[in-house]
Amino acid sequence: MRQADRPIFIVGCPRSGTTMLQLMLHAHARIAIPPETRFMVAAYQRRLHFGDLNDPARRRELAEWVVNRRQSRFHELRLDAEEVVRQIVAGPPTLGSALGIVLRSYAEQHGKPRWGDKRPSYFQSIDVLLRLFPDAQFVHLIRDGRDCVASLKEMPWYSGSVYSAVSAWAEAVDFARYGAPKLPEGSYHELRYEDLTTAPEAHLRRLCDFLGEDFDPAMCEPRRVAEVACPAHKFWHARTREEVTTARSGTWRERLDPWEISLCESVLGDRLCAYGYELSGAPKVETSRMVAYERTAAKRKLSRVKRVAFDRLVRLREPNPLGARLTSGQLVLAGVPLPRNEPAGVSG
Repeated sequence: MRQADRPIFIVGCPRSGTTMLQLMLHAHARIAIPPETRFMVAAYQRRLHFGDLNDPARRRELAEWVVNRRQSRFHELRLDAEEVVRQIVAGPPTLGSALGIVLRSYAEQHGKPRWGDKRPSYFQSIDVLLRLFPDAQFVHLIRDGRDCVASLKEMPWYSGSVYSAVSAWAEAVDFARYGAPKLPEGSYHELRYEDLTTAPEAHLRRLCDFLGEDFDPAMCEPRRVAEVACPAHKFWHARTREEVTTARSGTWRERLDPWEISLCESVLGDRLCAYGYELSGAPKVETSRMVAYERTAAKRKLSRVKRVAFDRLVRLREPNPLGARLTSGQLVLAGVPLPRNEPAGVSG
């Protein structure tokens, strides 16, 4: 039977431990997950600009946009830009293929056959990722929302309010509760940060079963690949260079103000309990603060609704199919004959 080759995407609320999980997967002998990129959704949103990808000149324009755009963070992958451009131009004429070639090139650089990506906010774009990679597998890491909010507050790159942080965690968990069950069978796996740090091997074994991979003991020591797969300038990920620990779980008690704890538990209480997190018994948050949260959440929801509506209009004008044609499952779904000795339907 052929070994699994489906793309792997790590999602979750920011500051849920997704970088630790990225390194755990990257430590596997067959899997490479790069530092966080910023070209996937941006390229999808720009797809009409790139035009008909059956034209090699258009594929070259797309490839050069990916490798030369500073915001894409392509430079952090340490790949040969000219070679990646060449492969995209010579590759299948779909957007998913072009973007997947970048991730595949990263995996090949590390001598590994299986590739994927990590970005916490991908949970907001699962439909987009499935259009690009219809055989994708998603791994959702969930952490106590109060710890996520406390950690987000401390991040130098986070410009949102506490209300935005609370709303982000609510959105991530609501996706897990209501969106994930609608995904294709065998495409979604969920685990808690607290469980993963308490018993790494047990939960990584279950993750490997989901991915169709043998467990690799190296996964329990993600610090050994941190220097390779986590850029040093991201100093807020410094703990990834240490042993896996439970020490940060529950530190929201010291890191959040009393009113912030009340806000978290007033808004997120049912969700926290559903995932096994105990409430502190904090008093209900003041009405004025709840109103401020509801305004923030409403603005975020309106933004999502507008984005989805606009995307539906853009879909009517797409010149090409989007799905990648790089893995055995993608080729089958695209109706492309597999090479000889390549059994169908066993891509994980």
